[in-house]
Amino acid sequence: MAGSDAGHALPVLALAELLQGNGFDPVVYTGSGWIEIAGARGLQVRELPGLVADFGDDDSDAGAKLGVRAARMCQLLVPLFRNDPPDLVVCDVITVCGGWAAETLDIPWVELSPHPLYIPSRALPPIGSGLAPGTGVGGRLRDTLMRAATDRSIKVGRRQRQTARRQIGLPAREQSPRARLIATLPALEVPRPDWPHEAEIVGPLLWEPTGVEFTPPPGDAPLVVIAPSTATTGAVGLAETALQALAPDLLGRQVRAVVSGLAPAVTDLPSWAIAGHGRQDLLLAEADLVICGGGHGMLAKSLIAGVPQVLVPGGGDQWELAQRARRWGSAEVVRPAGAQALSAACRKVLDSKSFAESARRAGATAADTVDAVAVCARAAGRGAFR
Repeated sequence: MAGSDAGHALPVLALAELLQGNGFDPVVYTGSGWIEIAGARGLQVRELPGLVADFGDDDSDAGAKLGVRAARMCQLLVPLFRNDPPDLVVCDVITVCGGWAAETLDIPWVELSPHPLYIPSRALPPIGSGLAPGTGVGGRLRDTLMRAATDRSIKVGRRQRQTARRQIGLPAREQSPRARLIATLPALEVPRPDWPHEAEIVGPLLWEPTGVEFTPPPGDAPLVVIAPSTATTGAVGLAETALQALAPDLLGRQVRAVVSGLAPAVTDLPSWAIAGHGRQDLLLAEADLVICGGGHGMLAKSLIAGVPQVLVPGGGDQWELAQRARRWGSAEVVRPAGAQALSAACRKVLDSKSFAESARRAGATAADTVDAVAVCARAAGRGAFR
């Protein structure tokens, strides 16, 4: 189960498809907008009860969202699970109601992170800072002070969840899942000494929500994919700014561009660009450059295809991911996103082979991952699967 945001729903649908192909009978609980699309692919999809905010809910308060609303959703899920008991519950990392409902009924459960592991570490700077781990006395002191500053907010959120759990009859202390599926590339992880023993890197779980194929603009000029973020925290106006940056008189060369997204609302396209909703995996096989916000889904797709990026991160975890890609060597990062700065970054990436080589090396780390289906089978107590 997962919420309705594409960055969380699509990995769950991808996992369900893998499980279904290996002898499981998955049922996906998510936003109603995915029911018809996924149903056409043969998946059982139901609306996640309680997902829509009630009057008075404060979506700006993450602690309340992961506490009060999670408790309410848990109470709605328990009768469903009691009536048709699952052998295993897999819940998205922020859809904690699934784990709570499973805990209530003593059902095994697994947590799915559709991005790198974001649990705080005693050896890393806070997630979201985008910083590499500090070195030397000064660097370690910086990280310690930053962790102390964020610990206050973490403790407030923990208390909110503990209160919510007590109100529905669960112990305040949260139960650990049988496994954590970390659905990312090893290249996007940062080594830590306190890696949870139950966490397994299973590689990105990618799912194309359409079968439509793009026909890029004709010619042999470099192909640039512009993928505005699907997240509400994504940078505003990325597609329009990117098209300005790629104009031949500013970029200094001719390119072809495809604006790709779930709903790319772009008008007045130049002759060298198209916009639409199509299969990004096939499009990336032909691409020379991706311009996107740095959300995990598009970043992972780009790296697997060996395509370098120019990243314009918005909010959420996009800054963190963008900086990890920059440090790996596959991306340039631009913020704020003016046309001049974005154009200069695109020229730099297109002119150097090193970015594409780094992207290919990052994508190749997918070979060093664990089978997500095998982890689920083990968590469910099944020794083998088809």
